[in-house]
Amino acid sequence: MLKGIGNLVLKELKELMRDPKILLGMVLMPLLMFPLMGTIIGASMEATKEKLAEMHVLVWDKDCGSYAKNFTEYLRSYGIRVHEVDVSKLSEAVALMPDYNATLLIEIPNGFSENVSRVIEGNTTVSAKVEVYGVFSGSGMFEEVGVSMVDALVESYNRQKAPNPVGVEKNTIVKGEILEGIDPGTVSGLMMAQSITMPLTIMMLLTFAMQIAATSVAMEKEEKTLETLLTLPIGRFTILAGKLAGSTIVAAVGALAYLVGFQYYMSSFRGMIPAEGVDLAALGLVPSMLGYVLIGISLFVSLLSALALAIILSAFAENVRSAQSLIGFVYPLIFLPSFVLMYMDISMLPLSLQILILAIPYSHPILASKAVIMGNLSTAVLSIIYVSAFTVVILYAAAKLFA
Repeated sequence: MLKGIGNLVLKELKELMRDPKILLGMVLMPLLMFPLMGTIIGASMEATKEKLAEMHVLVWDKDCGSYAKNFTEYLRSYGIRVHEVDVSKLSEAVALMPDYNATLLIEIPNGFSENVSRVIEGNTTVSAKVEVYGVFSGSGMFEEVGVSMVDALVESYNRQKAPNPVGVEKNTIVKGEILEGIDPGTVSGLMMAQSITMPLTIMMLLTFAMQIAATSVAMEKEEKTLETLLTLPIGRFTILAGKLAGSTIVAAVGALAYLVGFQYYMSSFRGMIPAEGVDLAALGLVPSMLGYVLIGISLFVSLLSALALAIILSAFAENVRSAQSLIGFVYPLIFLPSFVLMYMDISMLPLSLQILILAIPYSHPILASKAVIMGNLSTAVLSIIYVSAFTVVILYAAAKLFA
């Protein structure tokens, strides 16, 4: 009944593996992309380990008692570079943090040593707490590691001085503003949801747009209608602009539908994150109106360059299938920076990888959105200038090709 099936299977395998689209997308792409992503994430984790090994912490000791000194020395014993400061106000201590390259400030309040002594003696009506202030800089998934390390050290210290005399009150510093009672890990978790959604949306928008533009040109070449269109008394640049506009509109609709579905998907997980009444808008962690404009411009020029590049590549294809194969070679330039920037800040990468990511124009809408959220508008403007220059070159090449 299945006589000759082996030969048929072999024939199908040969045909499929000769298809550049299948060979690139299913074989070569995973072999290249995942090891490269693993290398980048591994490099960022190594950089995080190095930062932890050289972690600088400011200690504001208002107590100056024996247990306060003992706690400070305990931190030093684990290799943490502790810098004790003598100030009169919390804001003064926060202002000193950049001078010491510190991302954590520990405040030891008055009465700390006395309360620790009383707890150790069995008095359960008192408690000794240290205030920990973590700086939120939007540097990615490893940002709260420093606060977690202090948590672990306090827990270890408590085991030595049982029964758990020292507690931790966590606070966050955002853009120099002190936010009492807000855990840096909570802010980081909420921002992580944003940092995943934005790159995915940009990635899907660029991918949809390039597929649509390439398919449009390739279909016209297949059906021999492109030659007819070029003979009409219409400017070649007008034809190019029409293709760009149509592809942009369809891609935007597709990306919007994807975003709505993905937002619904992400909402099922947000309930698991203890928001603690955190309002990102109140914290200044949402873009301003000017910020939204800059993000829109950055995305628009990136989309234009992607569409023009897709049209150029598809002009060399004979049919839709070969056009999609050619477009597949551009996808790593979109996927790689998107996946990397979802989970980490570019500053965490080695210099060589930073240069590589910055050289890819399709990484700049993501970089611009992150910079705008942290109030760094100049970075967004520089990104727009770079991508605009690249877009002008690509549009010029596309216009020349149509002419």
